[in-house]
Amino acid sequence: MIVAEGVLRAFGEAVPCVTGRGGVVDAAAKREGDGATPRGTWALRGVLLRPDRVAAMPLVLPWRWLRPADGWSDGVDDPAYNRPVVHPHRFSAERLWRDDAVYDVIVVLGHNDAPVVAGAGSAIFWHLMRDDGAPTEGCLAVRREAMLGLLPRLRAGIAVTVV
Repeated sequence: MIVAEGVLRAFGEAVPCVTGRGGVVDAAAKREGDGATPRGTWALRGVLLRPDRVAAMPLVLPWRWLRPADGWSDGVDDPAYNRPVVHPHRFSAERLWRDDAVYDVIVVLGHNDAPVVAGAGSAIFWHLMRDDGAPTEGCLAVRREAMLGLLPRLRAGIAVTVV
């Protein structure tokens, strides 16, 4: 799968996609809080689904239901930086259970996770686009219908390349 110029190309389809408000930057230049999407090839690690908003479906990728206390550490001093955490958490961490629909489906991308480098960017996900099509905080986002159509076809060994 390739993301370029506002389009995700996957399985012969071209799907409108948005990236970070800070544009796309080389992965080596990615910094926590810059709002940029890192350029590179990112493995699909797994899927989180919000049970009250998304029906169960057959998935090949590892997945689990999102829980209200789920978070993702973005605290650069946190030993769990760029890892899932549970709230309350004593370091800075994003809440994954949100009022909007953006995180109803989260595909975790393998950016800055092997090894984790503190401050090099956290919580780089592929998730649902806002209704107004606004840029993300550094992630990739597609419309809900597109994501639900692609999810069952995703499997280990597939990666997203952001150019």
